[in-house]
Amino acid sequence: MATKKGFKSSARSRRKAKRKKIEFKKKEFAYHGHSLEDLQKLTLEEFMQLLPSRMRRTLRRGLTVKQNKLLADIEKAKENDKIRTHCRDMIIFPNFVDHTIYIHNGKEFQRVDIQPNMIGHYLGEFALTRQKVKHTGPGVGATRSSKFMPLK
Repeated sequence: MATKKGFKSSARSRRKAKRKKIEFKKKEFAYHGHSLEDLQKLTLEEFMQLLPSRMRRTLRRGLTVKQNKLLADIEKAKENDKIRTHCRDMIIFPNFVDHTIYIHNGKEFQRVDIQPNMIGHYLGEFALTRQKVKHTGPGVGATRSSKFMPLK
């Protein structure tokens, strides 16, 4: 097809070079225009002003005993410490980032690694309490007629 020597390869190499030039930069994290370092420097009252109204109201009323205990545990925890909690209604603060928290879902503790994009959410959002329903054959207590399911 190509009359000139290397015509196809030069077009192909130009496309390859164009693809190589496009480098995707990792999007830097920002919460309401503040970087993670800025958020970690803020006091609780200053951070409250960035949160939605429901969370501001919760924090204005004060943290519960369990929430205060969890906050103290996280502040004194080292990098590899296991932090276990039943407190699913705790708001994730910037100082929680890079910690691993085991959150109770009603049956077991689920491991959650706190990432910067989780700031401002509740812990319970990341440890789901409901499992997907798996329908199988009839179980214990099934009637005689329903025990034999046709195979389709």
